[in-house]
Amino acid sequence: MTNNYEAGQILEGKVTGIQPYGAFVALDEDTQGLVHISEVTHGYVKDINEHLAVGDEVKVKVLNVDEQQNKVSLSIRATEEAPKTASQPKKKQASKQQDNQSAGFNTLKDKLEEWIEQSKK
Repeated sequence: MTNNYEAGQILEGKVTGIQPYGAFVALDEDTQGLVHISEVTHGYVKDINEHLAVGDEVKVKVLNVDEQQNKVSLSIRATEEAPKTASQPKKKQASKQQDNQSAGFNTLKDKLEEWIEQSKK
């Protein structure tokens, strides 16, 4: 009965079973589809049971219909707005060296005398 559905449709369904890899959702009396664990929500899902339970009513989007194998691939996260990414805090710029001669790479031997002099001040 998968010929009643096509990719892109948004439907209401009921969770009928949960497996470690995803959840089965009944679209009608004759048709079930699978929501893969990666399609449950935005972000990483370690345990699908933390997000869904048998009997939950869910809004799903049809991703793919395979009429030959009578399978329907579904997504819950495709019906939800993606969370706004938190802006990463800007890294502090390295403080500029006080004199230009100390900028760049120097060996410890070259800098040792300068550090000793600075420590005496």
